Amino acid sequence: MQTNLADWARDTDFGREADEILRRCVHCGFCLATCPTYQILGDELDSPRGRIYQMKEVLEGAEPSMVTQQHLDRCLTCRNCETTCPSGVKYGELVDIGRQIVSERVRRPLGQRLLRETLRRLLGSSWFTPLYRLGRLVRPALPPVLRAKMPEARPAGALPADPRRHARQVLMLSNCVQPAMMPSIDAATMRVLDAVGVGARFAAGSGCCGAINFHLDAQEAARDQMRRNIDAWLPLIESGEVEAVVINASGCGGMVREYAHHLRHDPAYADKAARVDEHVKDVAEFLAPMAADVRARMRTAPGRTAFHPPCTLQHWQGLRPVTERLLADLGFDLQLFADSHLCCGSAGTYSITQPQLSKALRDRKLEAIAQTLPERIVSANIGCITHLQSGTQAPVRHWIEVVDEAMAHG
Repeated sequence: MQTNLADWARDTDFGREADEILRRCVHCGFCLATCPTYQILGDELDSPRGRIYQMKEVLEGAEPSMVTQQHLDRCLTCRNCETTCPSGVKYGELVDIGRQIVSERVRRPLGQRLLRETLRRLLGSSWFTPLYRLGRLVRPALPPVLRAKMPEARPAGALPADPRRHARQVLMLSNCVQPAMMPSIDAATMRVLDAVGVGARFAAGSGCCGAINFHLDAQEAARDQMRRNIDAWLPLIESGEVEAVVINASGCGGMVREYAHHLRHDPAYADKAARVDEHVKDVAEFLAPMAADVRARMRTAPGRTAFHPPCTLQHWQGLRPVTERLLADLGFDLQLFADSHLCCGSAGTYSITQPQLSKALRDRKLEAIAQTLPERIVSANIGCITHLQSGTQAPVRHWIEVVDEAMAHG
């Protein structure tokens, strides 16, 4: 694709990066076939190729509008298009640049600003846990979009007595919403790791990965969160006290793996971020070499199970085959279903900011899964789990919870 960037963009870091990405696009249209929003809406402006054209026009000097912003907002950032693209177009990096530029030039309507600011402030605050508990108490009176975000609580259960007794030690991410919404996921992860001789703990000073701020027009606030996590993790990594940062929410894992990219222009943190990235592991990736040990501790084998691979696992991190091989090795009777490569519509806060599109994608996903008659649905990201559960009576769990329940602890 030929480009002619405007003067204000041409000699900037973001302009050079965007120009390189744009020039790789050859207009082939392969991305249209795998774009969830294009499949639902049928509008090329809501496809990767259409959004690329719109971002190109803005970078070449066209003034963006609320319509431009709407088309970029509708993108789930699933990156299925990157998996499909034969030219290696880094669409995810381009849309990050495009959204930031448009957000600086287009003032959102008051309702959108209030919603996005509320989500940013609430989901990353200490108020989230008590408010979420209160919300569960008054759940029947809440609007449907909020009620769907409050599945039935599962108790965390007892944690390992002394995880530091193990020679092998890892850190876990202090997720911003998971401890309140589904504390059973972290607890199950710690118990499974403990059972195979690995102690897991949280680093003081660490917190949210930054994804919520980053995707709600607050990229610099997100980078501050990235820096805090790096400061909390890197000394423990470099001292040898821990061997990895193990993450059980693929959305967070996808963001943390890109710290080096997001901080590439920060002279104080670029190298630190790269060193942290080398030690980030999805929990399936970490456990895969110990699959036989895990299986030996399982009393039962899970039955018919549909595994929904989150976009952040398969398209962002490229870990779909790793996870599915592990689940098969652990005795899961995995049921294949159509279009498993497509997004379920969760996409972080997308299910709140774009409820209609999100629900349509969820229902398509659940319809495909239902054809396999599974006993349960499992996934690897809290957002997908919560979103899918809001549309089905079948139990939707994190796969690590199912493994934990099948294990003989103690």
